[in-house]
Amino acid sequence: MKAKSKTTQFKSRETAAEERKWFVVDATDKVVGRVAAQIANVLRGKRNPAYAPHTDTGDFVIVINAEKIKFSGEKLQSKLYRHHSGYPGGLKAETAGKRQQRKPEDLIKLAVSGMLPKTPLGRTQLLKLKVYRGEKHPHQAQTPVELSI
Repeated sequence: MKAKSKTTQFKSRETAAEERKWFVVDATDKVVGRVAAQIANVLRGKRNPAYAPHTDTGDFVIVINAEKIKFSGEKLQSKLYRHHSGYPGGLKAETAGKRQQRKPEDLIKLAVSGMLPKTPLGRTQLLKLKVYRGEKHPHQAQTPVELSI
């Protein structure tokens, strides 16, 4: 009779916060969607051998130079970001170009949040994303490693 192999399932408390790594991504001249897909995989922990979809095994990601990120095609002029106030006539729309000038951090956060699960787990994973407009960030003490994308 053949011996059965066991698959170990990790619980979220078994993946200690001390084991989490910090990565820094330079968004200069990178395409938004491609960067967001790679960041979402790191935040979810899909690169981790102990990955399980129901646990938070991901790492922290710091994105710098958010104002220098690019869009492919004509999306800078044609892509619209919409939100509604809840009142009649309360639909607000803004192009990606204007949003990039006003709040470039939101472009990356919105793209990554669209690639994470829409659950409480996805919201806690999004909290591990830190996006900054320029090159400076306050996370030098965590000794982040450059993530090549």
